[in-house]
Amino acid sequence: MSPAQDDLDIAALLERGRTLAAPVLRAAVDRLAAPMDTVAAYHFGWIDAEGRPSAGDGGKAVRPALALLSAEVPGSPPEVGVPGAVAVELVHNFSLLHDDLMDGDEQRRHRDTVWKVHGPAQAILVGDALFALANEILLESGSVEGGRAARRLASASRKLIDGQAQDLAFEHRDRVTVQECLQMEGNKTGALLACAVSIGAVLGGADEATADTLEEYGHHLGLAFQAVDDLLGIWGDPEATGKQAWSDLRQRKKSLPVVAALAAEGPAARRLAELLAADAKARAALGEESADFDEAEFALRAELIEEAGGRTWTADEARRQHARALTVLDRVAMPDRVRRNLVALADFVVVRQK
Repeated sequence: MSPAQDDLDIAALLERGRTLAAPVLRAAVDRLAAPMDTVAAYHFGWIDAEGRPSAGDGGKAVRPALALLSAEVPGSPPEVGVPGAVAVELVHNFSLLHDDLMDGDEQRRHRDTVWKVHGPAQAILVGDALFALANEILLESGSVEGGRAARRLASASRKLIDGQAQDLAFEHRDRVTVQECLQMEGNKTGALLACAVSIGAVLGGADEATADTLEEYGHHLGLAFQAVDDLLGIWGDPEATGKQAWSDLRQRKKSLPVVAALAAEGPAARRLAELLAADAKARAALGEESADFDEAEFALRAELIEEAGGRTWTADEARRQHARALTVLDRVAMPDRVRRNLVALADFVVVRQK
């Protein structure tokens, strides 16, 4: 298969996820009381800040694509996975609304974030509402499969929140080990992506062993996904990512490239540690955790991280986790076409630019 055909197939898988999930997602948002319905519609890119219809970027839609594909693993049609796809998207966007506020992010998907436009209170309320809707969507069928799916989503949501708490705590620590960082990212990103690739299978009638193995595949895929995100958070093109240049450095994130660089030997690692320690000390003394630097300072930190090997290590880790995901996938019986698509989505995760 040619690279152009690969791109076409991935685009089709992602578009299928959007197309099948969108009507149910919009109907769920319509249940919200005003003005939460409007605020949520803005967040999803359906309207602009003035309430006019918009064709904004709705995100990569990897999770819905995985949920629909996983429904096909036990032989069910992809439509069976739609409630799972919608529920996972609702929880994912609940986390984005809250994360943007906690992190002080002013841009997402090339637009002002919800808290910036509608205020922190609405960002919190709408996030809570999306979380509640996710469980409602899964449970309203009253089926055994819906209950099984809801249990998996609840467990993944709790891990996601654990991961966000760990991420915030790391910002105030001088040192974080690589293993701690991987554990945090396995919770914050891996858990929900793992849920996405098992929840459709559960709704499609798969047994627990199959769902557990798909979840293991999704966990490793989530770690690969986050490793790439960490690279983009420092070296990504703002035009592609929709975020500020050096966004993770501005937030003092202890992401994988930073942690791996600090764990290395050599003058670049030591200089980076000195800069971060001095920064933390100054912020503690002044009480200005949002203090910013000029672009040259961020460029220097990025250069030191790269020189210390943090960039290379993180790229290698993305490839390692991708390989582990594919190895796990070999343990699951499924139609060849479904397997090829799951492999293609895994490949897409590690080569994306946004």
